Order: sequence, then structure tokens, then C-alpha cells
Amino acid sequence: MAANCVNNEEVAATIATERGATLCAPTRQRRTMTKNAYPIGTPGTAWGESERVQWLATQKPQRSYVEDVVKQIDALRQRFEVIEYGHLDYAAGGYRLYALKSQDWNDDLPCALVTGGVHGYETSGVHGALLFAAEHAQAFAGRVNLLIAPCVSPWAYEMIHRWNPGAVDPNRSFRPERPAPESAALMDLVAPLKGRFLLHIDLHETTDTDESEFRPALAARDGKPFEPGEIPDGFYLVDDTDNPQPAFQQAMIEAVTKVTHIAPADEHNQIIGSPVVSTGVIRYPFTALGLCASVTGARYTSTTEVYPDSPNATPAQCNDAQVAAVCAGLEYALAHPA
Repeated sequence: MAANCVNNEEVAATIATERGATLCAPTRQRRTMTKNAYPIGTPGTAWGESERVQWLATQKPQRSYVEDVVKQIDALRQRFEVIEYGHLDYAAGGYRLYALKSQDWNDDLPCALVTGGVHGYETSGVHGALLFAAEHAQAFAGRVNLLIAPCVSPWAYEMIHRWNPGAVDPNRSFRPERPAPESAALMDLVAPLKGRFLLHIDLHETTDTDESEFRPALAARDGKPFEPGEIPDGFYLVDDTDNPQPAFQQAMIEAVTKVTHIAPADEHNQIIGSPVVSTGVIRYPFTALGLCASVTGARYTSTTEVYPDSPNATPAQCNDAQVAAVCAGLEYALAHPA
């Protein structure tokens, strides 16, 4: 399906209709997890090398980066310049890192970065980026230079995990010390273009396993207590505390509303412990936290969060929500470049 993203509402509605999606009203249903001891490590003591080795031994491939991602990238070679921007050498094997670059790259145009799979287990981040590239990127030809890195963390994609093999979170690693090679490679990719990016949207998910596995693992790794939280049912966005762009975020929320439901605030007017600043939007300090969305220094930045475990959303809707956010974000940024 080819789509013109000029009208955000039409695009979002078209995505939903053509994929047979049923839109559901926002719900206050939220998943609250229980407090259980993580099976690796000693409570109150940060992991050492032996615990990291023990943790790594539990990770097994559950899907294929080559079959699911690389083959889709290869199918786009006639429409994009495919860049191999890095290589990861891990015990499980080597992983080539790929980005898609506009074939009609024009140095007089602004640049936009779309990233997915920084957290490899967040499936719609990867496949939403690929779907955008395959079916929607052409609508922006001659208007903006696109750079799309659909799967920043391929090892974690295969293991369905948040971390890399060193138990390091790539989405806390976009910082000068460069603790994760996945993050370092992307930093090197965008470095020559620093100052030229108008927009960067980083595609993510919030899943039930954040509470059942990944937050408990984080607490165990760092020797800290784990306090259960709640998982919001619906889509939301994370804006940058130090560079807030509320109208930009709202344009994306309005587009996604046509595809799937937006996460409601909890009884404290929060989503995942952060105050809701507008419908479906919270804020984090991107640079201070070492988040991927800080890597370009773009005026317009956002982290999307899809909830794939919702009973009110299908996998296709999750991918489509990512695409709707990217299209709406690009349209807004291009209409308000300064």
C-alpha cells in the first residue's frame, strides 16, 4: 500500500481501515505486577562477572534477525541506499548493522532519523520502522533526507531482550563513555550529520515483561530493591524535558488516535511514574539519561511507546501506530522548521 502522509488524519484512518483494525476507546485497564525475587544474584548486592555470565547463559535465540529484518532491508535496496554502519561480534555470532538512506539525498534539505529496536525485544519498533520505509517513506522524497536504522540491537531482537550480552541497556548508553557497542555504532553513524537533523523519532514499546522480567532484572543487577509498578494500556509519547515540543507531540498523538487508543493517566495523573503533561505525553531528560532520542540534537525529538500486550490492539495496529506517529511527526516538523 502506498500512502500520502500529507493529511495525518487521512493517513491514520487509511492505515486502520486497510489493515482491518478495530479502534477501541481508551481504557483505564492497567497491569499491576507482583513483587518476586529475581532468580540471579543476591538481593542488595550488585552483580559481578559471575552473575552476568549466569544471566547470559539463560539467553537463547527465539527469532532470526536475518530472516525477519535483514531480508526486508535487502528487499528495499532498489529504493534506498543501504548502509552497513557497524558490526557486532558476540559469542552468539556476528551481526551486521544496517541503515536505510534516501537515494535522492540532497544536502540542501533537512535530515530526519527514525530508529527502532534500540530495545530489541520491542517488536513494533523494528517492524514499524521497516513498514514506514517500505510503504510511506516515498511520500517524503524531495522534502527531507531520511535515515532509518530499523534494528539497532539485533542480538536483543533475537533473544527478545532489553539488554545486550553484557547486561547493558543500549537505551541508557548514548553518552560519551559509550558503554554499549550498539549505541556507539549509531552515534558514529549520525555524528557527521550533527546539526543537520530536524527530527528524530525513536520507536519503542512498553510491555508486560517490563514489569515481570526487565525491571526485576535491573534491580537485581544493580543490587537495588524492586518495587512493582503499573503498565499503562495504550500508546503514549515521551518528550524531552530539556527541549519540550508540545505541539509536535500532540500532532502525533492525534494521528495515532485514529489507529489505536492512547494510554490514560493513572489516579496520580501519571504514566509509568511520570507526570502527564498533555494527553498521552510524559517527559524525560533525554541527554541526562543517555537515551537514543538525544543522539542527533534535533529540534523535534520523541520516543514512542506502544503497548503490544493490550487486549484492545493487534500486532498490526502496533506497527501502524508507529508509522502514524512517524508520518505525523515528519509532517509537523516540515511545516514548522524554525
